[in-house]
Amino acid sequence: MSADAYRGLDLKSRQMVVDTVRQLRKKLLNKENILAWDKDEVFPEPAIRQMLGPGIGLQLVFIPEAYGGAGGGARDCCKVTEEMAKICLGVATGFFAVQLGTDPILVGATPEQKERWLTRIADGDTLVAYAVTEPEAGSNLASLKTTAEPVTDANGTLTGYKITGNKQFISTGGYADLVTVLAHTPEGPSFFVVEKGMKGFVPQKGEEKHGIRASNTSPLSFDDVFVPIENLVGGVPGKGLKQANVVFGYTRLMVASMALGAGLAALEIAVPYARQRIQFGSPLSKKQGYTHKLIVPNVVRLAAADAYIDQVAHMLDSSEEDLQVEGSIGKYFTTESADRTANDCMQALGGYGYIRDFEVEKIKRDVKITCIYEGTSEIQQNIISTFRWKASRKSKGQFYGAMADEMDALAADVPDAGCRFYALAARALNQTIDLAHNNRLTRQQAIMFDLADMMTYVEVGVALARKAVRLEREKASDAEKFKAMARVFAGDVAHLVGENALRVAMCGELDAQAANQHLAAIGHQEMLAARSGWMADMDRIADIVFKR
Repeated sequence: MSADAYRGLDLKSRQMVVDTVRQLRKKLLNKENILAWDKDEVFPEPAIRQMLGPGIGLQLVFIPEAYGGAGGGARDCCKVTEEMAKICLGVATGFFAVQLGTDPILVGATPEQKERWLTRIADGDTLVAYAVTEPEAGSNLASLKTTAEPVTDANGTLTGYKITGNKQFISTGGYADLVTVLAHTPEGPSFFVVEKGMKGFVPQKGEEKHGIRASNTSPLSFDDVFVPIENLVGGVPGKGLKQANVVFGYTRLMVASMALGAGLAALEIAVPYARQRIQFGSPLSKKQGYTHKLIVPNVVRLAAADAYIDQVAHMLDSSEEDLQVEGSIGKYFTTESADRTANDCMQALGGYGYIRDFEVEKIKRDVKITCIYEGTSEIQQNIISTFRWKASRKSKGQFYGAMADEMDALAADVPDAGCRFYALAARALNQTIDLAHNNRLTRQQAIMFDLADMMTYVEVGVALARKAVRLEREKASDAEKFKAMARVFAGDVAHLVGENALRVAMCGELDAQAANQHLAAIGHQEMLAARSGWMADMDRIADIVFKR
């Protein structure tokens, strides 16, 4: 364990696990196997089980030491998940399913239940799945139809429950030895552990999918499946939604890490290609139409995503809870950015981007699911806008006001990291939230989505600025690179905030005078200056990325 106040491994131990994952590329998860599993839509159960077995034991990262694990924290799991996704997002999904299925046990189980199941998972012979999603409910957990009817003995003592219902899109559902299932009890939704072979529990045929074809995605059927009382997670019914919400802050950050890994993998293919590919007398890496359009903007966005993921992981490792909104922001921004990265890298390779052997087309097919599973991007926008709107109003503007003040203070210390514009954007967001609230525009979902995007970009940008300033203070070798990226992203943030603020103000429910007053109050014109120096910064980042 690390000696600081955070949960998790020390840096050396974490790097050993990451190196173990990288070693898997050489044999177990080599390119030939990855492409074959994808082409034939094969779930590589033997390989997944080998990764969990005594020789490798990757699942030990997220299992506490008390139950035979390594006691890793969120930062450790993010890095391992990211590294796995760089190899194959389908295989990473199979591994992630074990984490996801285990989370309700980690969060809500009794000590006896943890001893029983976490020890078994640590031993390495157990695949786990997480069964929440239903055919008609999707991401709306409040619309669950799967029921768990209490069963009592002749004396009226509760002995267990009979679960009936159907689950949809369950990762590793067709192969799992244990499944954590959310079902309605009379007291409310509750998690149960259902074990393979229980009478009435039937995994259905796996789905044929556009991407992540090396993962298994199966519907599950439950027909009066008797589950003993010992398998009710936590021993108290009705706690399922609370447990799920606690889990979401963590699991959605893991999905963000998966998307980050996939996006970085695409860049790791496109960047060397550009240095070698000669077009019209010079390499693509020297052409702004390639570097400034298709590569560098994605490098910047993924760097911002990485900074935000790491920030939230630190919060989780310092025992902060109820980070559902932070998880949503991380997932929403990173998955959309990674999807765009894969698309641009596919374009960057031209015809080769469309060829299986170059792998970028597979990454593109795979990464799209990260914008969908664990809650679609639109679900994340709903969560972000609703909860941050309430937080802003409840704090009388201090939620984003404090970020603005912090950015102003950092700008005074490190003036070339874009912090001044992050401060402007945060204050503009604050005032736009007030405008929307005071004019009852929050009834419009499209307006709320605009606010969600503003909130997301501001918070991710603040994380990148903090990292750039920290590296500058540490005199780190990559400080100049990160300051340049923070400046470029500040321009993106100011542009998006300004554009969305304009759209909110001009939505048709405000008169022109009120709209113009709002734009003047937020410094709309001043934010445009965030783009100054953009070309020089893009050139500098391109020089570093392409080693020009």
